[in-house]
Amino acid sequence: MSSADIEERAERVLARVPAWIWDGDTLPVPVEHIADSCFGLHVRDVPDLRTAPGVPELPASQTLSGLLLPAAGEIWVNAAEARDWPPRRRFTIGHELGHWCLHRDGGAVWCGAQAVDPQEARAPYPPEESEANEFAAALLMPAHLVRRHYERLRRRDPEGTFGLLCRTFEASGAAMSRRLRRVV
Repeated sequence: MSSADIEERAERVLARVPAWIWDGDTLPVPVEHIADSCFGLHVRDVPDLRTAPGVPELPASQTLSGLLLPAAGEIWVNAAEARDWPPRRRFTIGHELGHWCLHRDGGAVWCGAQAVDPQEARAPYPPEESEANEFAAALLMPAHLVRRHYERLRRRDPEGTFGLLCRTFEASGAAMSRRLRRVV
């Protein structure tokens, strides 16, 4: 699937969000409410994602950041990561919602830390994971809003623009850096 197709899919999702959930302008994008109210996916912060049905045996050193359980209508998020890195939690929810919108086939989809942070990847990166990341970025950081806020903040505070963008969108530096390279 091309980046343009993924971007368009995320834009269509955002365009269909009712105004009582998101007005299309206010940041951050309420990804958890979108997953819940628009897709019927309950988001749960879970201490040990290995307890989910269908999760394969994993080495003790490998952690899971999130997983999608389509049959249960649930997104599970690593509770420790959610507590320690709220922007990572938001991205994980967007990533799993990306799997729902792009790859759902009825089975569980689990994502290790490297799935939401490619810098942690040690093995070849599956295309579905890259696509889910692109979807999450487009959903959480809509291109037109990134451009608008980038220009506004750059004029106001050129030195602090990046940090302000991260706080405005509630995004990690890594996610914002990749998004800026793509849309600005």
